[in-house]
Amino acid sequence: MSDTEYAIESADAGASATIPMEAGQIKKGGFIMIKGKPCKVLSISVSKTGKHGHAKCNFTATDIFTGKKLEDMVPSSHGTTVPIVNRTEWDIMDIGEDGEVTLMDESGNEKTDINLPSYPETMAQEIRDAWDGGENQVSVTVQSAVGIEQIVAFKKG
Repeated sequence: MSDTEYAIESADAGASATIPMEAGQIKKGGFIMIKGKPCKVLSISVSKTGKHGHAKCNFTATDIFTGKKLEDMVPSSHGTTVPIVNRTEWDIMDIGEDGEVTLMDESGNEKTDINLPSYPETMAQEIRDAWDGGENQVSVTVQSAVGIEQIVAFKKG
């Protein structure tokens, strides 16, 4: 066997979209993965230790992209996963007919692979109205987690 048969074409740094964390370490306002969805924790109730010896954390959270309410119960000493959530500011350069948005950051980098948000329902129209209304500058906040990017907020001017 020659060395070329095992040549590595490319390598992945192994960066993950989530990190492991003990359930008891997650705080209200933090993030947690529930049923494969990145969620923001609304409330946590902790039950007493039972006959099996573990206190249980009952998480109530909302999906950060759809707003859907989800719940999960995890023993406090057991591991769960937390999504890595990033928020970046972008200026709108153009809005296409079908809702595709062209964005630019303060470094001059362009982003063209994002559409107007579907949640909350009124935000897409509000952004379009502000843009069509001739506002000098409409900027948006793009939130990204687990390979999903979505506009989550905007401001005029």
